[in-house]
Amino acid sequence: MDSKWDIRTKLLLGENAIEKLSKSHVLIVGLGGVGAYAAEMLCRAGIGTMTLVDGDTVQPSNRNRQLVALISTEGRAKTSILSERFYDINPYIKLNIFQEYLKGTRIKEILDINYDYVIDAIDSLSPKVFFIRQCLTNKLPIVSSMGAGGKLDPSQVLVADISESYNCALARMLRKRLHKFKIISGFKVVFSPEPAAGDIELTGNEQNKKSIIGTISYMPAVFGCFCASVVINDLIYNFSKG
Repeated sequence: MDSKWDIRTKLLLGENAIEKLSKSHVLIVGLGGVGAYAAEMLCRAGIGTMTLVDGDTVQPSNRNRQLVALISTEGRAKTSILSERFYDINPYIKLNIFQEYLKGTRIKEILDINYDYVIDAIDSLSPKVFFIRQCLTNKLPIVSSMGAGGKLDPSQVLVADISESYNCALARMLRKRLHKFKIISGFKVVFSPEPAAGDIELTGNEQNKKSIIGTISYMPAVFGCFCASVVINDLIYNFSKG
């Protein structure tokens, strides 16, 4: 492998930060529009170990926004496509792949590892709530993506504690569910307060989704990049303070 593939990252961050990232283990759950971009940004930044979890395959409707979605990849598992890409970027990366939708006891099993950081890019509310609860119970640092659908202005995307999120339907529902478990704050979210635009369509052919909302090509990617930036900056900051 070309030893200079990450030279620009080293020039920006320095050797100590690069070493910290190379020794870090990040879990990404959900590899759709947001999660796949977040995972790739982590791979390109030099994260040494990643665990990728998603049970989905590429569908035609994914092509307007998802990193893995091409005509040639339709029907293939998103985890498989990404693992090929990531080994092609950094052949020394360590990948743990789980081709499944997380729910119930599997969430506890997957989280029974001391990850350095977790990215939640789960679409469905109930598993998202349970997943976040378990991360907090396990004292795992987590950043959670809120809804990128119906948004058009990337300049309005923000990072804040869940208690400080606003004007986001998914964040509102998530806060309401978590309040029942006395969880008010304690983890970061990526969200946009921009008023949602477009239409919502009921669907019977999208697994784990009762409806879909219009989404522009770049917004999930922006959300994913924000999630990756939270992870990278927090890992570097904690390392420099430690």
